[in-house]
Amino acid sequence: MTPPISIVTVVGARPQFIKAAAVSSALAAASDFRETMVHTGQHFDDEMSAVFFRELGIAEPAINLGIHGGSHGAMTGRMLTGIEETITAHAPDWVLVYGDTNSTLAGALAAAKLHVPVAHVEAGLRSFNRRMPEEINRVLTDHVSTALFCPTRQAIANLAREGLDRGAVHVGDVMYDACVAAKSRAMSLSGLLPSLGLEPGTFAVATVHRAETVDEPDRLRAVLGYLKARAAEQPLVFPMHPRSRAAVDALGLDTRPICVMPPVSYLQMARLLSECDRVFTDSGGVQKEAYFHGKPCVTLRDETEWVETIECGWNRLWHGPDYKPRRPIADYGEGDAAARIAGLLRDRAR
Repeated sequence: MTPPISIVTVVGARPQFIKAAAVSSALAAASDFRETMVHTGQHFDDEMSAVFFRELGIAEPAINLGIHGGSHGAMTGRMLTGIEETITAHAPDWVLVYGDTNSTLAGALAAAKLHVPVAHVEAGLRSFNRRMPEEINRVLTDHVSTALFCPTRQAIANLAREGLDRGAVHVGDVMYDACVAAKSRAMSLSGLLPSLGLEPGTFAVATVHRAETVDEPDRLRAVLGYLKARAAEQPLVFPMHPRSRAAVDALGLDTRPICVMPPVSYLQMARLLSECDRVFTDSGGVQKEAYFHGKPCVTLRDETEWVETIECGWNRLWHGPDYKPRRPIADYGEGDAAARIAGLLRDRAR
C-alpha cells in the first residue's frame, strides 16, 4: 500500500489561518495526504488566533511553538529552531508555507536547509518596496521554493523576471475559496451591526497593522489623520490590531470620531465587509476581501502587490490617481484554488 503524502504546514498569522483553512480542507477531503500543522505563535491571543480555527472549522495545530515578540531576527531565529525540529521528526514530503510573514520565511528556510521541498502558496507577489519586511520574506521564500503556487498571472510574470517561473503555476486565490465558503455563515451574525449602531451601506471599514505604518510615528499620524477625515464624512469602523493599539496609545493619539473596536473574527470581518460602503486598509488580504465583497478600497500605502485590483478599478492608493473603470478580476479563479494545489502536491510528490 502506498504511504500517504506527508505535509508539514507552517502558519503563524491571521491571513495564513484563512488560507490554510481552504487548503487543509482540500487535503483532508483526499485519502492520500497526512498533514501536520505547526503554529509558530506569531499571532497568539484568542482574538488573533484561536477564534479563526474555531470559525473556519479546521483542527487546532498539532504543534504550537508559542513564539512571538522580539525583533524580526530574534523571532525568525527561534522559529527556525522549532520548525527544524518538527521537520526532522516528521520527515515530510513537502513543507507548505503561506504568504509573507516571518513564519513563512522561517518555514521555508528550515525546510530548504534540510533538503525538503517547499511549496509556497501566494508566490510571486511583489510590491517592489524592499523597506517592507513582507517583501523580503516573500522574495527569499520564492527563491528557496520548489513549488510556487501563484494567485495571479502577474505573479507568474514577476517570477519569470527572476528566473523562477519553472516551478510556478497560476492556481487562483485560496482566500477567494475561503470567502466563498464563509459567506453564508457570516450572514448569520445578524446582531453585529445593531451592536455598533450601524445601518447596512452607510459605513466604512478600516484596518491598519503593517510595520511600515504603525512603527513610524509620522506615517501613523498621517494615516490616522486621513481616517479621521473620512470618519467625519460617514461612520468608520476600525477593528484595531494589537500592535496598532500599542502604537496609538504610546503616541497618545486621539482617534475620535473613528469607531475603534477590538479585533474581530474572520466571520465578523466578512459580515462588516459585506455590509459596508467602502474599505480603507494597509493589508494585502483585506484589499482582496473588499473586492470579493464588491466594495471599493483605498490602500493606505504607496504601492500594492495586488496590482490587478487597481487595474480593474476596485482599489486605489491613498495618494494615487482615482479609480480606473471597474471590471471583474478573472485571475482569482472560481473558488477551486485549494483543490488545484492539492492535486499539484500529489502529482509532484510521486
